[in-house]
Amino acid sequence: MVSVLLASIAAGKGPGRKSDFIHFGPLNYTASHYRRLRVWQAAGLLDCRKSLQLLRCPSLYPHWSYPLLHSTTLETDDGDILLDYSKNLINEEVMAMLLAKSRGVEEAREKMFTGEKINFTEGRAVLHIALRNRSNTPILVNDNDVMPDVNRVLNKMKAFCHRVRSGEWKGFSGKAITDVVNIGIGGSDLGPLMVTEALKPYSADGPNVWFVSNIDGTHLAKTLAQLNAETTLFIIASKTFTTQETITNAESAKDWFLQTAQDQAAVAKHFVALSTNAPKVGDFGIDTDNMFEFWDWVGGRYSLWSAIGLSIALHIGFDNFEQLLAGAHWMDNHFRSAPLDQNVPVLLALLGVWYINFFQAETHAMLPYDQYMHRFAAYFQQGDMESNGKYITKDGTRVNYHTGPIVWGEPGTNGQHAFYQLIHQGTRMIPADFLIPAQTQHPIRDSLHHKILVANFLAQTEALMKGKTPDEARKELEASGLAGPALEKLLNHFVFHKAAMYEHKIFVQGVIWNINSYDQWGVELGKQLAKKIEPELKGDSEVTSHDSSTNGLIGFLKKNFA
Repeated sequence: MVSVLLASIAAGKGPGRKSDFIHFGPLNYTASHYRRLRVWQAAGLLDCRKSLQLLRCPSLYPHWSYPLLHSTTLETDDGDILLDYSKNLINEEVMAMLLAKSRGVEEAREKMFTGEKINFTEGRAVLHIALRNRSNTPILVNDNDVMPDVNRVLNKMKAFCHRVRSGEWKGFSGKAITDVVNIGIGGSDLGPLMVTEALKPYSADGPNVWFVSNIDGTHLAKTLAQLNAETTLFIIASKTFTTQETITNAESAKDWFLQTAQDQAAVAKHFVALSTNAPKVGDFGIDTDNMFEFWDWVGGRYSLWSAIGLSIALHIGFDNFEQLLAGAHWMDNHFRSAPLDQNVPVLLALLGVWYINFFQAETHAMLPYDQYMHRFAAYFQQGDMESNGKYITKDGTRVNYHTGPIVWGEPGTNGQHAFYQLIHQGTRMIPADFLIPAQTQHPIRDSLHHKILVANFLAQTEALMKGKTPDEARKELEASGLAGPALEKLLNHFVFHKAAMYEHKIFVQGVIWNINSYDQWGVELGKQLAKKIEPELKGDSEVTSHDSSTNGLIGFLKKNFA
């Protein structure tokens, strides 16, 4: 069994601040509630924490020995996940008002789960939930059930993983594969990288996995310097097989490989593709039988559940990869069926809307107290900011409110010695999610390290709520012996319940803000300009086709190229 904890908190402005606590009872919500909330804001009543001081329960402040009245426990097949949001500036009345605004979520949610083309700008369904649909219930796109294709690719991945991990798959010199290099960028890199780091304890008997994403040649060169071409397998992850950074890195990796192999035919034994462009894959030298397909209804930032997760499956084994899918599927079912006022992704989304739209919070910190999850914040930077970083609504009008926040974070306790001072006493409100597994994978010195980590985790959330110093909170916790439920380990389902949970949170906020969370036109202009600039960097001729600033930068760089 597994126990894990997610604590959500809002750190407000100024020193010595307190948070608000009130019993969270049954909710009744109507459309008029949300209109009333907007009236409050227009009247200037929601500009600072003082507006909620009347909601406090002062009698509870001296000792804080109270049950978790603002919490939800998810009883999964593998153990419990606790979402504690008792340290937030929220009460029953406000939550009722926010829930009223979320009413449209139910209809939008059903459209997603039934394969409607909710990514309307690109005319696509959004069905990452199909990739982990362990019930195999039919999911239709254009009247065709996608599940047979999903299962076909999963079975192909399973067979391939067995061949590589067992040593049956041999390189050109007859040696087994010891290292796998995933070459991709964006969703083809961030998700698999986050997961393989989070699940390192389950990588026994699997190959080492490396990730190359940056077009800066340093990334590839430093990686290849540690590898043996005879025992290295490259995964080229690009849906179109035309992504500039990925294909450039792939071609350079092939050149490096052929310096040893000296045979173009050997490429097929050391390169596989995650793509849908069979002609391009074949032209590269990859056997198209070793091309793992995914579909246009799989967005890049939601693709780790697809063939893009091949590096994950190779690293931790396909059985563990299936557990990963099962954990996410459990969260999908919870999101689809739980009442809104008990629905964890919905509650997280509403807390975010509350702080962004009513307290003008600009950022959201994700603070995992687990070293294995050190890439979690980076992964959801893309997941959240590329999804909800929009200023045009679905109706084509410009928003007059804030949408997605800046997402950032680092693991605890490293962050405490870097930026927590600003969270505690800076001038900005910074909502934060603190995440921790209840037990470490490495109980060094009778779990002393983990006990200190847990003490810091609890101390920071309490200090942010009460205005006490971290040292005071930590000393109290250590003196109490950390009494509480039995501590248990981080397993596959924890990471992927969490990943799926935040995916659905992003969806809910997109519905409330009336934006399309599933396109990313904002990144296209930079790609177009890069293609124009690249040939201009060749030769000695002066470049005048851009603005004066860009022309000047190009000129300086051309003069100083090696």
